[in-house]
Amino acid sequence: MSSLFEKKLKKIRTPLTIKRFFNGSVHPDKMSQQQIETYHVESLKQIVKKAYEKNEFYRQKLDEANVKPGHIKKLSDLSKLPFLTKDELRGKPYILLTCDKKDIALVQVSTGTTGGEEIYMMYTWNDYYLHDLAPRYPELFEVNPGDVCLNALPYEMSAAGLAFHKTFMEGCEATVIPAGKGGAYSTPKKTLKMIKDLEPNVVITTPSWAMLLAEEAAEQDFNLQSLQLKKLWITGEGCSPAFRQRLENLWGATANFFYGSLECGVLGIECDHHDGYHLAQAHAIVEIVDPKTGEPLDEGEIGEIVVTSALRYDTPILRFRTGDLGYIESESCPCGVTMPKFYLRGRVVDQIKYNGTSLSPFYLEEFLMREPEIGNWFEFVLTRDGDNDAIHVRCELADGVEASEHLADSLASKLEFASGIPFELEFVDKLPRPQGKTVRVVYE
Repeated sequence: MSSLFEKKLKKIRTPLTIKRFFNGSVHPDKMSQQQIETYHVESLKQIVKKAYEKNEFYRQKLDEANVKPGHIKKLSDLSKLPFLTKDELRGKPYILLTCDKKDIALVQVSTGTTGGEEIYMMYTWNDYYLHDLAPRYPELFEVNPGDVCLNALPYEMSAAGLAFHKTFMEGCEATVIPAGKGGAYSTPKKTLKMIKDLEPNVVITTPSWAMLLAEEAAEQDFNLQSLQLKKLWITGEGCSPAFRQRLENLWGATANFFYGSLECGVLGIECDHHDGYHLAQAHAIVEIVDPKTGEPLDEGEIGEIVVTSALRYDTPILRFRTGDLGYIESESCPCGVTMPKFYLRGRVVDQIKYNGTSLSPFYLEEFLMREPEIGNWFEFVLTRDGDNDAIHVRCELADGVEASEHLADSLASKLEFASGIPFELEFVDKLPRPQGKTVRVVYE
């Protein structure tokens, strides 16, 4: 009698597009853009067809837009499809399914940082595991058998911890330490103990948690540079280049960003040149649109990032509005990876309004982190009406630096000279340390 697993294997139907383009020897980070576009078109046709035939929600949306699967013939036809928004997904766990509920293998839930009801993402074994691991990026994400990877990302509910656990262990055949982040057991103290005992050579975590671990290491007089890390991967939050440089100095390793989301999975991977994210084109088709009109923008223009998954057949993601701002450039990169790059410019909802201009918190953070007297923890304090004469910053000072009114005035002058924006500085002994995502903007 065949086992349940054998029965499941018989049901697996790997799409022909994936078999054709990702057979184990061809990797997207070295494919030509013509090959990628051909793959995108073939994948898009199959996914739209299945969404229309098997999902009432998508069929209704496409009918209202007067679009049929047969209308999708080339990549530019993607703009004919209606957008998918976070609000359409909130509180509706099964809305995207093109399969039976019994085929669902994994359920994950949003962290709630954008407000509103939770967003649940369902995955079948095919979509989450087999299809998602088919394409790999060995030029960008060089993790190999024998590497020991500390995974200090949350495992509960969110997508990050499990996603990288799967990639490290199954995709790269490396050793994984499931440290987690911010849970009852995954404290900085406990995590540092594992670091000392197991000596990982790859670490993935958020920028703020990497800083918390560095603080814990300093308290225990442990030199993180002694690990001789192959790479420090950071994800889950943004940070400025100057904050990243502080992390690299503390950990003694190059820190590269990995960009993705619960709804869309991996979207971009940074190379060592730190000049934008290479689009994870095997996993996602990315557009840039005007946030107000929804019209596609040209290369180099800043707009909202819209994502269509190229690998999700059982829970399709078609033209999902991420709420993130950025732009795309296709110029060649010195690293040799052929995938275009995109540049993040923060979230639409997180922009700081000053004097009629929208500013990214990371843009302002860059100026702060260039000043050695300012510590690693700070927050921008704003009024809710947006009527701010200056950018108020509440911050800690670096070790050994004494607070004074003169220092506050001096730093504010330096920051205004560098940025053209007036600052007010408020020094505090210690700010609360984040257990979840760090908050850089508070309203009072």
